[in-house]
Amino acid sequence: MRRLSRREVLKALGASALVTPLLLRSADAGAGDPPRCALIKNGDPAALTRAAVAALGGMGRFVPKDSNVVIKPNIGWDRTPEQGANTHPVVVATLVTLAREAGAKRVQVMDNTCNDARRCYKRSGIEKAAEDAGAKVIHLREGRGIEMQVGGKLVRTWPVFREVTQADVLINVPVAKHHSLAKATLGMKNWFGAIDGRRNQLHQDVNLASMELAAFFKPQLTVLDGTRVLLRNGPQGGRLEDVSQPRVLMAGTDPVAIDAFGGTLLGLTPEDLPHIALAEERGLGSRDWQADDVQVIDLSS
Repeated sequence: MRRLSRREVLKALGASALVTPLLLRSADAGAGDPPRCALIKNGDPAALTRAAVAALGGMGRFVPKDSNVVIKPNIGWDRTPEQGANTHPVVVATLVTLAREAGAKRVQVMDNTCNDARRCYKRSGIEKAAEDAGAKVIHLREGRGIEMQVGGKLVRTWPVFREVTQADVLINVPVAKHHSLAKATLGMKNWFGAIDGRRNQLHQDVNLASMELAAFFKPQLTVLDGTRVLLRNGPQGGRLEDVSQPRVLMAGTDPVAIDAFGGTLLGLTPEDLPHIALAEERGLGSRDWQADDVQVIDLSS
């Protein structure tokens, strides 16, 4: 059993962090093998993010020196962080910092928003937080996508934003929340924000489209923000009473396990989310987020 020591977590969180991590389950893998995913509980957004990346082996595992990194959060809606419709700005900023510390040449943050991009980027808090951390923030403009072979049954060819496809490293940073059509917006659905064109057409089979986009983009790292979760009236939300505060974050290389866990934050099983079975059949990962190669760490003191 590989255990993440208190010293390792404190180092990841910073010397001033006053936390005592309780390891609930650690990876049953060979010495030095990083876990498939890391689930971190009971911390602030920055601490959760740093601990998850540290448990996975550090950002250097994913970000080579001098690489071009694209971080793709959910910035789709003109909502504040407290309303839970977008990825938490501190999660995004912490990932920017970690990527730059790992030696990235350039870190860009971008999304194709649903509401007006200027308002979404500003009100979500993501634009300022990402820029302050050293990222270049890109507004993806409609009509600038390049037709590409996605290779799916539903999404055969589709206009994709060049800024995303030119990245050396893709980091997917969705927020877990309710969706009126898909039941949940998690990691795979988040790739709708990396494409151009008439995205509403893909809602005819949102589960298949989500899986096919995930298979096309294949991020090096997925970081699911569960610091607060919009339980109802998603994906846009607006009422604070619809938002819970789980204070969790899951990160890893298996987008299927991460989406399966994310569904539990909304009271959903993998059977409730058809895209998970589709993704497993496609070979994108395993729904078993409780396996021995998933590390769970509680940061509560």
